[in-house]
Amino acid sequence: MQAISVQQPWAFAIARGGKTVCNQGLPTAYRGPLLVHASMRVDLKACDSPLVQAAGWNPRDPLATLGAVIAVAELEDVCSSAVLDGTCECGPWAEPEKHHWKLADVRPLPRPVVALGRPEMWEPKPTLITEIRTMIAATAALNRP
Repeated sequence: MQAISVQQPWAFAIARGGKTVCNQGLPTAYRGPLLVHASMRVDLKACDSPLVQAAGWNPRDPLATLGAVIAVAELEDVCSSAVLDGTCECGPWAEPEKHHWKLADVRPLPRPVVALGRPEMWEPKPTLITEIRTMIAATAALNRP
């Protein structure tokens, strides 16, 4: 399992608002589970973005926190077309001239888990992975009929 730190409100948009593209400067060969960590930085201009507003941005939501893992997703693919030839069809969340990390099966966590992030993709400590897996399993058990 890997993790990526994303500025708010973009991390919130991934966790709650259907943002399925994470714009990155570099591609990755990694595919699989990815923790979405809300970094300690906020993109203040983005808070007023129509896309972020449509995603339901709410600074009072627990998943709008800073410095915590807020969701788990599957990194399914990376589109580099926008970097290579200037074209792609990755949707409104995709930024030009960036690699588009395509996320699927995004699951917001019931509560944020405080953690230190890093600028690039990073490997979470085993204790963090265990805490998140335990939380997800407990939530699933509560939701079973």
